[in-house]
Amino acid sequence: MSNSPDELTREIVSLFAAVNRRYTRESEAAAAAHDLTPLQAKALLAAEDPVPTRRIADRLHAEPSNVTVIIDRLESRGLVERSLDPGDRRVKRVAATTAGRTVAADLRTRMPFAAEPLARLTAQQRETLRELLQLILEA
Repeated sequence: MSNSPDELTREIVSLFAAVNRRYTRESEAAAAAHDLTPLQAKALLAAEDPVPTRRIADRLHAEPSNVTVIIDRLESRGLVERSLDPGDRRVKRVAATTAGRTVAADLRTRMPFAAEPLARLTAQQRETLRELLQLILEA
């Protein structure tokens, strides 16, 4: 294999794509095992402890209004429940129910790579990767 910058760049981009495909495949299969969409599964995992809806929206990179539909579906299945935040009654919190925590635990079991894609890297390697990715995104 040639080590030209163009060939090396193509190989690195291909590896990014392969990591993304593996992550996506694994998380989609885990969600499907519970008749959930990947976003519903991610929302459920974000709500294992009571959290404001806004925090779930941040985790999903979605607008709170779109997250409401996802939470509605999870609530209708008995996997989460809503409550008012005792510190600020304007804020709605979402928390997994006992059934939701059971599903969340199974999702984690079914997603070893997606749950911890950097598991094989040392702390220093993770720091270096973060710095390199930040440099790429600053370009």
